[in-house]
Amino acid sequence: MRAIAMSSSAAMVRILIKGGKVVNDDCTQEADVYIENGIIMQVGKELMIPGGAKVIDASGKLVLPGGIDTSVHLEESFMNATTVDDFYSGTKAALAGGTTMVIGHVLPEKNESLLEAYEKCRSSADSKTCCDYALHVGVTWWGPKVRAEMEKLVREHGVNSFQMFMAYKDMFMLRDCELYQVLQQCKDIGAIARVHAENGELVAEGAREALDLGISGPEGIEISRPEELEAEATHRAITIANRAHCPIYLVNVSSMAAGDVVATSKMQGKVVHGETTTAHSVLNGMQYYHQDWAHAAAHVTVPPLRLDPNTPNFLMSLLGNDTLNVVASDHRPFTIKQRAMGKDDFTKIPHGLPGIQDRMSVIWERGVIGGKMDENCFVAVTSSNAAKIYNLYPRKGRIIPGADADVVVWDPEGSKTISVDNQVQGGDVNLYEGLRCHGVPLVTISRGRLVYENGIFTCAEGSGKFCPLRTFPDYLYKKMVQREKSQAVKAVEREPYEGDVVAVVNSGKRDVGAPELNTPTRPCTRHGGQRDLHESSFSLSGAQIDDNIPKRSSARILAPPGGRSSGIW
Repeated sequence: MRAIAMSSSAAMVRILIKGGKVVNDDCTQEADVYIENGIIMQVGKELMIPGGAKVIDASGKLVLPGGIDTSVHLEESFMNATTVDDFYSGTKAALAGGTTMVIGHVLPEKNESLLEAYEKCRSSADSKTCCDYALHVGVTWWGPKVRAEMEKLVREHGVNSFQMFMAYKDMFMLRDCELYQVLQQCKDIGAIARVHAENGELVAEGAREALDLGISGPEGIEISRPEELEAEATHRAITIANRAHCPIYLVNVSSMAAGDVVATSKMQGKVVHGETTTAHSVLNGMQYYHQDWAHAAAHVTVPPLRLDPNTPNFLMSLLGNDTLNVVASDHRPFTIKQRAMGKDDFTKIPHGLPGIQDRMSVIWERGVIGGKMDENCFVAVTSSNAAKIYNLYPRKGRIIPGADADVVVWDPEGSKTISVDNQVQGGDVNLYEGLRCHGVPLVTISRGRLVYENGIFTCAEGSGKFCPLRTFPDYLYKKMVQREKSQAVKAVEREPYEGDVVAVVNSGKRDVGAPELNTPTRPCTRHGGQRDLHESSFSLSGAQIDDNIPKRSSARILAPPGGRSSGIW
């Protein structure tokens, strides 16, 4: 009954946003925006508006598509701890930060049914979420049952993306052959293949070695997971995906080395997309060496923040030039008390950082104010690219007539100082404590409802909707389909061989190959009477096979090294 009453009242809401600049990923224009019935009805100047609309004055402000946060972990149990935010508090924090849609994670245990894990998550989230949401499902083990459930999730449950792990040995990690088969299945059903790339075998070895050396603090996370292990796995993941003819979407790209691999692969024409996180593109790994254990532990995530202080700048630049396409919060908040499970062993500190509320403002501060991107690129990496990749565009991620009314009025001149004391998101730390951000959301509109205005919430628990996502997004698959046609391999058509075939003799001995006559010989590489020790049958007895060949006493140099000279030569 409550839902019916709410939807009928939402249907009556009419909003006119006047005098602002509408910013899409490809252009900025001065225009008014009229919203009715949860949909953007008109965008332009001097609109004909029916009476009774609430008017929002956006003079001097920007009107942006609501942010899409492509990786959030809400109500998730992970490494013996449950995240501090559920779908209510987490999505409320998202709205406060200018994000109007989130994509959460379903991470089944090993051998757990993917469908059951998905249903469990849906039943909890549907009644709590304040904004639209969708779900990725983790492929944390592999077998015929998983293959069948992936197809069912895609066909009947509106899931279009799966996440695979090359890290987390003995927990979520897939072997290369399993990853190859999962990627082939993703291609066949038109799903987005998200891959967390780190060399899980060597990470496990590195962690053991660090503990053996007596390194038990949070710095162990950085020592045991160097960036070359991410770069190697990134290259391997792209290679496996290329062999499977499947577009690949790399998550948590955290280092310059991995960023270079993504950039090179794109230049080679491979279908690769990349996502980094707010933390990786703003903070560096010196945090792990802080004297205060709690401060250092609060930054534990995987892949870890990188020690090279140039890394955040580099990743922000890759977002600015479209080498990396999306920035997510990867919001997974734990309290210091939960992290203290690993006070004597860094491998027991739960991995994950908060940030669902801060993502938009922090990226504006470091990306736009920092000169790495303009406001259109900002819209692309925080909203439009995600909408295109997950097949939501242009219903989401763009301000045009007919699109969902997920809109943010953004004040580019306004500022706020981030602090744990005034945050809505869960957790007892804020990674950006004391950071002054220029660029803040003033008004957030979700599905045509005013849900946040000047620090006041008017959103109802459970008012958000699950968005079923369609498969085969053009942004990923169009190029791949064409490429498969053009690069299809074919057998050579030839006349069948009619000649004799040698009888197979199986005497139990190893086949020693063809007779010596047929063995191609290496060209002779001897020079000027010198014995080539690689080619010769050199004997240690003193007498050599070529002792009877007379040696030349000298050789006249016709052109000395470096060319002729009229000097001493």
